[in-house]
Amino acid sequence: MRRAEHLRFAILAAQREGNRLLARALKPLGITPSQAEVLRLLQQRGPLSLNGIGQLLVCESGSSPSRLVDRVVGLGLVDRRIDAADRRHVEISLTPEGNRVATAVAEVEDDLYAMIDAVAEGHDTDALLGFVHSFVDQLPSGQALALRLEDG
Repeated sequence: MRRAEHLRFAILAAQREGNRLLARALKPLGITPSQAEVLRLLQQRGPLSLNGIGQLLVCESGSSPSRLVDRVVGLGLVDRRIDAADRRHVEISLTPEGNRVATAVAEVEDDLYAMIDAVAEGHDTDALLGFVHSFVDQLPSGQALALRLEDG
C-alpha cells in the first residue's frame, strides 16, 4: 500500500471511529454529531444566520445547512427568527432546551477530548496537525476550520 493511501485510510478510520464514539455518547440526548455541532456553534457564537452556520460547519458537507437546521428546529432545540427590517435575513438561535442540550454536548465532547489527549500522550501532535492543515487548509472543510480557530 502506498504511504499516501495508508495515510488517507488511517485518517478516515480515525474520523469514523471518533464519529462512532461521539454518536454513541450523544444517543441519550437524541441528537446526531452534525446536530450537536450546530448546537455548539450557536452556544459558542450566539445567534447566526443560516449562511453563517454553513460557513462554520466542519462535520457536515455542503454550504447550505437548511435541512440540518430544519431537523434541530423540529426537535425544539433552535428557533428561527425573521429580521423585521429584512425579511430575507433569518436568525437561528438556541431555545432554552437547546441550550441545555448544547451544555450536555459540551460535556460529551470534553470526555472524548480527554480520551484523545490520553491516546496522543507522547506523540508529536504538532507534526500531525501541520500535515493535516497542509492537506485541508485550502479546501472547504479546512476553510470552515480556519474560521472556527480564529476565535480560539
